[in-house]
Amino acid sequence: MRGLDAIGAMFAAAKGQNRAAFLPYFPIGYPTHDASIETIAALAQTGVDGFEIGIPFSDPLADGAVIQAATQIALDNGTTVRKCLDAVRELRARGVEQPMLMMGYLNPLIAYGIERFVVDAKAAGADGVIVPDLPPEEGAQFVEVCARENIGMVFFLAPTSSADRIALVARAATGFIYVVALTGVTGARTELPVDLAAFIARLKASVGATPLVMGFGISTPEQARMVSEQVDGFIVGSALVRAGKDGVAAARDLAAAMVAALD
Repeated sequence: MRGLDAIGAMFAAAKGQNRAAFLPYFPIGYPTHDASIETIAALAQTGVDGFEIGIPFSDPLADGAVIQAATQIALDNGTTVRKCLDAVRELRARGVEQPMLMMGYLNPLIAYGIERFVVDAKAAGADGVIVPDLPPEEGAQFVEVCARENIGMVFFLAPTSSADRIALVARAATGFIYVVALTGVTGARTELPVDLAAFIARLKASVGATPLVMGFGISTPEQARMVSEQVDGFIVGSALVRAGKDGVAAARDLAAAMVAALD
C-alpha cells in the first residue's frame, strides 16, 4: 500500500488508538548522507507513524535557525533532489514501511521538473509532497500530477489564514493539511500559543474530513501529548534535528519518548 492509501491508513490506525499520528521531519544529508539514512531508519523502529523527508534548500524561508543550519550542512555535503529520492528508495529497501512525504522548496523542484519529480518520488517510494513556499493558487500542476499518481499534495494553513484561504486549501490539499501552530518560522518552543484550540476548532468546522497535521514549535513529549488531543497528526522537526547533531541514538531516544507520551 502506497500513496494516498498509505497516508489514509496511517491516520486511521492512529485514530483507532485514540491518538494523533507522529511524523518526524529529518533532512537527507545531515549531518552526513549515511547518518541521515541511519537516523530515519532508527526513528522508524521507534514506532513513529510517518515521515517528512527534508530536501535541503539554500533559502528555506519557513525554517528557523536549527533547520537552516542543518540543511546548509547537507548542501555542503553535496545533497541534491536526486540523492534525496535515492535515499527514500534505500530506506524502502531497508524495510522502512511508514508513509514518507518529500518536503522541499519550489525552486529545486522546478529545476528538476515538477512532473518528473512527482513521478520519480512515487517510483522511489514516497507517498506525498509538501512544498512550503507553494501557494495553492499556483499549485495546479502539482495538484494535477499528484492526483494522477495517487500521492498526497499538502498545503499549509496558519492562524492568519482567511476564510477564503481555508476553503481553497480544503479543496486543493490531499493526504492532509499542514497546520502551522504559530506565526513565524520553525523551531522548538517552550510553550505553544494559548489560542491554539480555538484556531483548530475554526479549521475543523471548515475543512471536512481532511486530516489536520500540526507543526512548528512542537519539541517535547508533553507538547506532543497536548497536540495529539487536538489534531490528527503532528510533525516534530527542529528538536529532532538538534538531537541528530549528537548522533543517531539521541534522535531515536527523543522520538521514542514522544511515541511513549502518546500512549
